[in-house]
Amino acid sequence: MKHQGITDTEKALLNPASVFDTPEEVLHAKGISRRQKIEILRRWEYDQRQLQVAEEENMAGSQIDILGQIRKALRQLDAEINSEHSPSTKHGGI
Repeated sequence: MKHQGITDTEKALLNPASVFDTPEEVLHAKGISRRQKIEILRRWEYDQRQLQVAEEENMAGSQIDILGQIRKALRQLDAEINSEHSPSTKHGGI
């Protein structure tokens, strides 16, 4: 199925929360490869980190904190990031 000229998978890669309600839904999505699921979940994690930074700067964030759910889903796909080499900032940079 297509939405405005892009597939649901492409849309999910750009904005996971616009296609999926929970990270668990990503795990059970049909027609999406394991690699794409990992990409979607990592994008969602990045987006959540951005929201946390905005909230810390007194800007309202619209989604609840779901980082734990995202990490759990990544672990289920054997894609957990090594915590010893995780980014030192919420933005993912050094």
